Amino acid sequence: MRWTLRILGALVLLGLLVGVTAHLLSTRKMQRTVPVDVSAIAVPNDPARIAHGRYLYSTRGCTECHGATGTGKTVIDSDGMLVVAPNITRGANSATTAYQVVDWVRTIRHGVKPNGQPVIVMPSEDYARLTDEDTGALVAYLQQLPPLPGERRRIDLPLPVKLLYAVGGIKDAAEKIDHSLPPPRAQPAAVTAAHGAYVAQACIGCHGAQLSGGAIPGAPPAWPQAANLTPGPGSAMLRYPTAESFLAMLRSGKRPDGSTISPVMPFASFGQMNDVDARALHAYLQTLPPRPAGQH
Repeated sequence: MRWTLRILGALVLLGLLVGVTAHLLSTRKMQRTVPVDVSAIAVPNDPARIAHGRYLYSTRGCTECHGATGTGKTVIDSDGMLVVAPNITRGANSATTAYQVVDWVRTIRHGVKPNGQPVIVMPSEDYARLTDEDTGALVAYLQQLPPLPGERRRIDLPLPVKLLYAVGGIKDAAEKIDHSLPPPRAQPAAVTAAHGAYVAQACIGCHGAQLSGGAIPGAPPAWPQAANLTPGPGSAMLRYPTAESFLAMLRSGKRPDGSTISPVMPFASFGQMNDVDARALHAYLQTLPPRPAGQH
C-alpha cells in the first residue's frame, strides 16, 4: 500500500511539474519579441478599392473569427480550449484602436502584434503573401469599419497544446512565415493556375503549406483532419473533377453525394468567392503534385 501511494504521489508530482513547465515555457514563447522589417504600403481611399478590401475580408476567412462586422466572436470552445477573437473595429474592447497602417501590415502579413509579440491562433500565414495592393485594400476596409462594441481577445489553451507549442510541435504564424520574402507582384485576376495559387494561400492554415491536409495543429480533438487537396492517396479532389462540381461544393458545403462537409471548413467565407477566384483555385489544385494525405 505504501509503495502504491508513493507511486501515485510521484505521478501527481510529475504531472504538476509538467503542467507548470509547459505553462511557463509556452508563456515565455508567446511573450517573445519577433523582429520584423515592415514595409510601407499605400492605403487607397477610393470606393472601388475599399469594396475590394471588403471582398477579401468576406472571402478569405476573416469573418470566420472576427465576424461580419469585425466585432469578434467565440471561435473555439471545446475540449478545454477557448479562443475568442477580438473586436477589430474601434469600438469598446477593440484590439486595434491605436493601430496605424504599419501595425495592420505587421499583424496581417507577419503574425506579429505592434508590441513585437507573436499573434496566437490567427493564421497570418494565410495572408503573408498578399500583394501590396490587396493588403492596402484590406487595411482600407478595416480602417473604415463602424466602431462597435465587441469581444475582448481571450485564449485559454489546454495543457497538451501548451506543451506542444512550447517544444515546437505546434507553431504560431510568426514561426511559419518567411519574413524575408518580398511581397508578390500584383497580377490580373483570371481563371489561371497562377491566380489560383495566389487564392490558395488562404487555405494553408488548415490544409498545410503543401495542401495535403492532415491533423490541424492545435485544433480540438473533435475537429476532423483537413482534406488532402492534392491528387495523392485519399484526395478529396477526386470528387470534384470539374470546376462546376468544385463551385457547387464551395457554395453549398456539401459533397456531390449530398453529404454535409464539416462546418470547420469556412464555407460562409469561401462560398462568397466570385467565380473567377473559385475557378482559378480549382485550376491550381489540379496542377499540384500528388502527396499522401498529411504529408507536409
